[in-house]
Amino acid sequence: MDLPMDAAAEDHTLSTLEAIGDRLRATLAAKNEARDTALSYSRTLVRSCAQTIRAIHRGEMENAKELLAQAEETAAALRVAVAADPDLYCAGYTQDGLKEFVEANVLMALVTGAELPTPEALQVEAATYLKGLAEAATELRRTVLDIIREDHSEQAERLLVAMDEIYSLLITIDYPDAITGGLRRSTDVVRGVRERTRGDLTMSLRQQRLQQALRRAETRRGV
Repeated sequence: MDLPMDAAAEDHTLSTLEAIGDRLRATLAAKNEARDTALSYSRTLVRSCAQTIRAIHRGEMENAKELLAQAEETAAALRVAVAADPDLYCAGYTQDGLKEFVEANVLMALVTGAELPTPEALQVEAATYLKGLAEAATELRRTVLDIIREDHSEQAERLLVAMDEIYSLLITIDYPDAITGGLRRSTDVVRGVRERTRGDLTMSLRQQRLQQALRRAETRRGV
């Protein structure tokens, strides 16, 4: 049997619901605003990192450093925007932006021979760092190919060694994709790129040695 609710109790219940509703709407409005802000920062970060990588490949290192500094500011703003919302921080768009940030920083370090930035220095999660590391390794292929188009050099071999070292690290990360964010696929991509790059570099070295041998033969013949 339902008990009748007196008017005072009913008014109190409605007042409580209205207050709860107001707080929930305010919370969701703030979260939606934070999400929009994070999306905007993430897009800007991805664009800045892509421009940085392009500048690195072109050998425009001063420009690349400036772009990377801009990316660092955007990454910091992105982290602030989602600081109060762990689920927004863990969202794909946020982590994708930070992954690109890792990639640009790692590629810059590898190409210039600088110290490799750590996950702590870049303020990223382990899975995000590893995926950025993997993508930086694949970007090294373009750098190596640019080098061997001019001539075989120790720089190309050094970068291939860096690819080897990154791959050697990635294959030791034996955790489910749910933990690593699909790192296994990225590792497979690095393996394929590494093997193709090794083949290209080996062929370049053989051609160089053949050319040197021909020049020596021509010199002996007095050509």
